[in-house]
Amino acid sequence: MSNSQSDRPQRSSKPKKISKIKRFFKWLEWRFATPEFIGGMFTALTLFFFMAATNTLAGWLYVISGVSLALLIVGAVMPKRLLAEMVVVRSPIDPVSVGDDLWVDLTIQNTGRTEKRLLEVRDILPENLSNILQQDVVIELIAPLQEYHWNYEAKTTKRGVFWFRSTEIATSSPLGLFRSRRACPSGNKAIVYPTVLPLDRCPLVDQLGSDTNPRQYSDDHNYSNATEGLTKTLRPYRWGDPTRLIHWRTSAKFGELRVRELEVTIGGQEVAIALDNSAGWEAQAFEEAVVAAASLYFYAQKSKLSVRLWTNDTGIVQSDRAVLETLAAVNMATSSADLLKDLPDLPVVWISHRSDSIAYLPSGSRWLLWQSLGQSSKVSVPNQRSLGLTIETMLDAEDTSYKSLRSQLQGYLTL
Repeated sequence: MSNSQSDRPQRSSKPKKISKIKRFFKWLEWRFATPEFIGGMFTALTLFFFMAATNTLAGWLYVISGVSLALLIVGAVMPKRLLAEMVVVRSPIDPVSVGDDLWVDLTIQNTGRTEKRLLEVRDILPENLSNILQQDVVIELIAPLQEYHWNYEAKTTKRGVFWFRSTEIATSSPLGLFRSRRACPSGNKAIVYPTVLPLDRCPLVDQLGSDTNPRQYSDDHNYSNATEGLTKTLRPYRWGDPTRLIHWRTSAKFGELRVRELEVTIGGQEVAIALDNSAGWEAQAFEEAVVAAASLYFYAQKSKLSVRLWTNDTGIVQSDRAVLETLAAVNMATSSADLLKDLPDLPVVWISHRSDSIAYLPSGSRWLLWQSLGQSSKVSVPNQRSLGLTIETMLDAEDTSYKSLRSQLQGYLTL
């Protein structure tokens, strides 16, 4: 920012107050009708002709003022009556993910036996759904007992469950002297799912339950050494790899140690993705936690696990649609609560911001702990050997693609 701009006095961000006159005309537009500019001029001329007629007692002036008054009455009464015959029907809205376009379809029906001209239709979008606050369209003509189809798209910016309440219709037809506005009920629900990250691997889920119970193997294949799994690929040796996994023949061929990476079939293993939505989260960190919960659920499902989602508000949910709708609607609680006593009795992936809750997880569980950048990444887990990941988040960053989160979820576990 230049110096000249920084020296300027800062304008207040407070919304401007609406004057009492504007509020009165706005109230009049909703309740009855408010005069347009030409309607105000015509009203003034009518008063002028009437006052001239009373002064001169000229009959033709009385006729002009009488006809003008009749036109004003018709122009003020008809818009409200015409709008009473309008009906708006909103089609069901298909769920989308954050960042996708939400399609909204409206049908404006003319249930009366007179045609409707020059209608201004305004659809108010729910707060925080999109950067667009409203959508407008002008309809020139709707024939009697006919309808007009209107659809538009809005790019979503936030997950959640949003409600469309009503659609506003305004008109100054038939004479254009007075304008009336009416809200037509057109309620419907729009669901915006959280982002699901495409994880190539996730040791947090792959090694779930390996420290307590043996893996449950599929009956589709006959494994000769199920305790170690099948060799998926060979990779260079890393510090800490077990020596029993070294493939000596390949290592001798390449002149460096190569280690077998095992592929374990884990079909049938039950696991719950548990989201801690108690108070204390940072807003950005909680959104990342919801994204992580959705991503881990579908990765575990792809890995043939019997996976479910658990939250304190809904309990256990399992189907894909129910999980996505639950994560779209979940919010932080207003007060802290002991959620661990309600956890299901099976291994869980505990997603939380409280390090003190990790020590009391069910046997064989894993954890994801959120910490702000700069905090210690080492988490002490008393009285229990537990594996998990510490997620570092930049609370001031707007990482809509969640590249950092995806990279950390694909990282190796810490003890």
